Amino acid sequence: MTLPPFALDLAPASEETKAIAVKELRETPEVVQKAIEELRVLLKNDPSIYFKDTDEVLIMYLRPVKFYPESAHKLMKRIADFKEKHKNLLDNLLPEQEKEAFTQYDVVNVLKDRDDKGRRVLIVHCGSIWDPSKVNTDQMFRLFYLIHEAALLEEETQIRGVVVIMDFDGLGMKQIKALTPAFSMKLLGFIQDAMPLRLKEVHMVKQPFIFKMVWAIFKPFIGEKLGKRIHFHGSNMSSLHKFMAPTHLPKDYGGVLPEIDYTGKEWYPCIESHVDHIKMLNTFGLVKK
Repeated sequence: MTLPPFALDLAPASEETKAIAVKELRETPEVVQKAIEELRVLLKNDPSIYFKDTDEVLIMYLRPVKFYPESAHKLMKRIADFKEKHKNLLDNLLPEQEKEAFTQYDVVNVLKDRDDKGRRVLIVHCGSIWDPSKVNTDQMFRLFYLIHEAALLEEETQIRGVVVIMDFDGLGMKQIKALTPAFSMKLLGFIQDAMPLRLKEVHMVKQPFIFKMVWAIFKPFIGEKLGKRIHFHGSNMSSLHKFMAPTHLPKDYGGVLPEIDYTGKEWYPCIESHVDHIKMLNTFGLVKK
């Protein structure tokens, strides 16, 4: 069945993807069942956090940690702490609150097609397309957060992971001033500690010389694991193609697919249609005393 271009894939993982899950995540029926049971017990014995303990939800947090229940429990605790720390931005966050940022400004976009390794590809425009006076960094973070919540619905994405392309085309002082240490701490804190998705690669493209100023802000907060997954390409798209085949990339990034002619506006109805899932995720976190 072919999905419409702006829709989440809610089907069970394909056979090919299941084979990847066995190889990379230890995802066999026996391991999964044992991990679910153990994680359920850990949650039951931890009154400080609340996460729904259905198999489906628990698997969502077990996959990024290769079905080690203690690691999943720690991930959940970090997520709960992160949500509490940034509750002014994340408390009961719903797509409608950022509808204007999604639909009016092309800051965050998702490729319609997966890459050659079956991964979802997020595009973040950090250059001249982004006007921080229209979409501030808090809003950019909220968009990123909502998109990750929607992506969690896809088993294919839970297993195969995501790739981020940071596009710095036309980066100027206006954008650099907005990319503060506070924002980089928050974004990198989320990516490294509290994002229950497998982030496979981050690609920096079209970055001009002054990008060095941005990198100086971000670099101190980047851990070793994430550091190994960040790659710099400038305008050299053949360098990007060593990681992502041009057959699955748009012309914007030296690929053979047509130029991107859609934005977050096209994706917004899809995310809004899964608002019940987002509301459920909003209930997860520290137990209110």
